Amino acid sequence: MQLPEELRYSPDHEWVRSEGYLVRVGLTDYAQDQLGDIVYVELPAVGIHIAQGAVF
Repeated sequence: MQLPEELRYSPDHEWVRSEGYLVRVGLTDYAQDQLGDIVYVELPAVGIHIAQGAVF
């Protein structure tokens, strides 16, 4: 299994990738398989800053 070096992973199978001033958030293949269809995602409002390790 190869893990892209530009991704940072959480213990819960989520990942983030820095893209300049933005970050892209995703789920590992394992998490996608375990969760099945994702029908709803709730994210913080645009402009809200999230501290490392914070739950949102």
